[in-house]
Amino acid sequence: MNARYRDRAVYLPDADALVVADVHVGRAAASAVEIPLGERADLTGRLADLLDAFAPGDVVVAGDLLHAFDRIPDGVAETVDGLAAAVADAGADLTVVRGNHDRLLDSFDVAATDAYRVADTVICHGHERPDPHADADRYVVGHDHPAIEIEGKRRPCLLYGPGAFRGADVLVLPAFTRLAPGSTVNGMRTGDFMSPLVTDADALRPVVRDDDRGETLEFPPLGEFRRLL
Repeated sequence: MNARYRDRAVYLPDADALVVADVHVGRAAASAVEIPLGERADLTGRLADLLDAFAPGDVVVAGDLLHAFDRIPDGVAETVDGLAAAVADAGADLTVVRGNHDRLLDSFDVAATDAYRVADTVICHGHERPDPHADADRYVVGHDHPAIEIEGKRRPCLLYGPGAFRGADVLVLPAFTRLAPGSTVNGMRTGDFMSPLVTDADALRPVVRDDDRGETLEFPPLGEFRRLL
């Protein structure tokens, strides 16, 4: 896979790029809870930890930096500024790929694009088919918020599909925000996924990070994994 998975993010050594997806800044404001959720501190603190761990040259948000479609809730601009400042302080460059939630992205002072290429990898959100002329050896996407249930506990997971789209590998990232519950992929079939880059769900290999042990666990493809459960 030639990628390092940690805390809902992936580092691509050959591209020196750290990729997160589905940050959904402002989701806390949309949540019907009375207790503050600490969204800004959580997102900026975890991103800073990843920057310290990998020291990437590029940081790419693979879509849905924002949560709300039609407004910018209080505090969202400050959180986006905090994320951008963390990247800048680490000496990295930030690029935001537009996702289906990012209708108001142009209101922010961030470099934005519909897709971003680093080395032989194309990073896009995954809600639409990528440009047919944007050939790549690997696509990194978000959008589906994958999670997997193991022994009754749901965990965010990365999905790795070797040669899964146009002969290129596909990495589907979980949501970086911890406020998204995730879509449990154990029983999902191809048609259950929203991304057109998922063409054979049974071939996707779940990858789970065990933070308690500091280990990354790779499981068999979903088609085989279901039979083992």
